[in-house]
Amino acid sequence: MSNHISRRTFLAGMSAAAGVATVPPHLFAAPLNAQASKSANLPIGFSTLGCPAWNWNKVLDFAKEYGFTGVELRGIEGNMDLPACPEFSSSRLEQSMKDVAGRGLHISSVDSSSSMHESDPQKRKQQLDDARRFIDLASKLGVPYIRVFGNQIEGTPDEAIARVVSSLRELGDYAGPKNVTVLLESHGDFTHSPMLREIFEKADSPHVALLWDANHTYVQGGEDPEYTVKQVGKYIRHTHLKDSVGKGNDSHYVLTGRGEVPVKRQVQMLVDIGYKGYYSYEWEKVWHPDLQDPEIAFPDYARVMTGYLKDARAHRHKLQVG
Repeated sequence: MSNHISRRTFLAGMSAAAGVATVPPHLFAAPLNAQASKSANLPIGFSTLGCPAWNWNKVLDFAKEYGFTGVELRGIEGNMDLPACPEFSSSRLEQSMKDVAGRGLHISSVDSSSSMHESDPQKRKQQLDDARRFIDLASKLGVPYIRVFGNQIEGTPDEAIARVVSSLRELGDYAGPKNVTVLLESHGDFTHSPMLREIFEKADSPHVALLWDANHTYVQGGEDPEYTVKQVGKYIRHTHLKDSVGKGNDSHYVLTGRGEVPVKRQVQMLVDIGYKGYYSYEWEKVWHPDLQDPEIAFPDYARVMTGYLKDARAHRHKLQVG
């Protein structure tokens, strides 16, 4: 697998970045420390997919400064092959773990590009071998999750599901003894919750679960969050949250709360089922360079998500006390 960005080919025909309005930075970037005090200790995180130009220390410093408690690893300075990043070499791994802990942060997930759909035996082996590298890294870092994709349906849906199930079960068996769970993201051709539920039921592994990209199931899958959570809520261990306007390949991302995705309702659904994981912001700056810079988008997300979480928790508490 290439050490650098490889998804551009997949997105070459998409116009997701087109039409994103330019927003003056002063409208959204809260003063340092003020934002952190508002969102402190809430399970709010961001993916490094949104800050491809930042080095390791800037990622961690920014997370701490703006009150994030989780950082999801999806590349460092454009290098998507995380096990090969110098920050995680044998000589620097211990210091990198201290860098995270010293700022009061947690790594929420280590995200691979591994796809479980491959029908070619050699390609399948390569994908599973790569996923194992990420499992090994997560284990060394003490991170509970890695992300993989189902990605594409090749052949019939039943054939594709069978391949994904087999691959997930195999990775789950490898990850379990290392205290890691393999998360299949709702992504690509796998954004419909009945199909996802079937996969998890058939995989039947305590070390396999769901990374709910709530934008994908709503925009690509056409599902209301209530329906999705009813179908697969018990499998959700991690989330990707982001707002957008438009449908299908005509959609493009916007700052949280400015689009058409019911992000606040998605958060309420997660709170209502007792979800304990991170509310992670996947701002796809790597794939869509024209998106707002992370210096604008990340603090804005922290502010908006803090409000959403506080409102959702207050609503749940009100229902509980009657």
